[in-house]
Amino acid sequence: MDRPRYSEQEEREYLARGYWRDDDTLWHWLQRHAAERPQAPAVVAGGATLTWNALQARVLRVAQGLKDKGIGAGDVVAVQLPNTPEFLLVHLALARLGAVMCTVHMPYRGAEIEAILAHSGAKLFFTSAYPFSELEAAAPLPAEHPAPDARDAFLLLYTSGTTASPKAVPHPYRTLLGNSRMGSREHRLTERSRILCAAPLSHLYGLYSLHCAWAVGACTVLLPAYKPDELAQLVERERPTALWAGPAHMAACRNAGLFERHDWSSLELAIVSGSIPPAPLMRELAARLPGCAVTQLWGMTELQAGLYTRPSDPPGLSATNAGRPSPGTEVRISADGELQVRGPLTFCGYCKNDEATRAAFSPDGWFRTGDLAEERGGNYAITGRSKDIINRGGVKFNPADVEALLDAHPQIQQSAIVPMPDPVLGEKACAYITLRPGCAAPSLDELVSYLVAKEIAKNKLPERLVVIAEMPLTPTRKIMKGRLRLPEEA
Repeated sequence: MDRPRYSEQEEREYLARGYWRDDDTLWHWLQRHAAERPQAPAVVAGGATLTWNALQARVLRVAQGLKDKGIGAGDVVAVQLPNTPEFLLVHLALARLGAVMCTVHMPYRGAEIEAILAHSGAKLFFTSAYPFSELEAAAPLPAEHPAPDARDAFLLLYTSGTTASPKAVPHPYRTLLGNSRMGSREHRLTERSRILCAAPLSHLYGLYSLHCAWAVGACTVLLPAYKPDELAQLVERERPTALWAGPAHMAACRNAGLFERHDWSSLELAIVSGSIPPAPLMRELAARLPGCAVTQLWGMTELQAGLYTRPSDPPGLSATNAGRPSPGTEVRISADGELQVRGPLTFCGYCKNDEATRAAFSPDGWFRTGDLAEERGGNYAITGRSKDIINRGGVKFNPADVEALLDAHPQIQQSAIVPMPDPVLGEKACAYITLRPGCAAPSLDELVSYLVAKEIAKNKLPERLVVIAEMPLTPTRKIMKGRLRLPEEA
């Protein structure tokens, strides 16, 4: 993969101000922690602890194993793994080789996976079924192997589009690791911190937790897959000091009474992100976790952590605001209320999608986030979205590929999928359909079975069906989704 291109002026400014550093690579960070604190805990998983020295040794063997498979600098490797040590080892090993990791979300199946593999040009697809022991059987990668460059891409992350219109975001070390290095300081993390993330590491929010930990040499506590009771048990057993979670994760723990039944007192920091958290939930978390700073964070795949409240902020502020810009980040609100961003954290363009890149930036170089915001005395609140995306529990997706399949259904004339409010997940998908002449309406269960057979991911399935007589259309026959209303709202 080609190196992302930034202007010479940007490079000089961001390096001079310390937003970017030449030693901001995962390999440099791992080397430093293994040399300075070899026996300190780096990873806790399944009751076992991996030290920094042991982690480095395993990474070098996995790197050589991947090199033996033909993986080298610039190659893309797709990775579909849960939050396990194997994910961390592959991530770090690919970084040591100068290769690029392309994450594939765990719910994805045939159609979504094929689209990503084809678009990314991945040379290898890594899943839980891969014989990992074969990689670790290799001798360590020699020390003279060329070190990665902070300007090189190391992650290729897909946004909402899959089979509909893939948008792949390549990130060099500089953007993400600089943002994480400075963020770890803002979040008051230290080498003594123990960080637990409830979100998947395949999402940039999860990776941000990992990179913040690695920036300061903190210990990462792994939860393979989120279940409310397992999260609560892990917090009680492993005593993390910081928790990354989405509003849906925390709401489920509250609804299950897990704050009363388990000991959460080790937490000093909670970062809530992934979707707009309800203010009552944030206030309740602050009350139930009295020794913990409950903060809010806003970010995107294109820029990682753009806004967040700080641990010193009052709970009331964090309940209703996404916070202030991360170090070096500039934000503005356009005339139509859209939040726009520029700075050392932003990507410089989508991979193989020049049209989307042009549309993503204003003429004067600001990234158009598609999110609506308000400025409140130096803090910003996210108030909605202008893009046609559904945000289900922090997992955002474009429903265009699902709509295309519904439009091909023998009983359906037209379809449109829009978000409907949900008290736990924030949003769920609601499918509106019109029928072909003489056809009876299919049930929701029938449509779900039809889409499952087409290998649509579970999180993208419609969870409500509304049959209407005709779609609201523009003069050019485009569906006006903004005019679709649930029956109870009519």
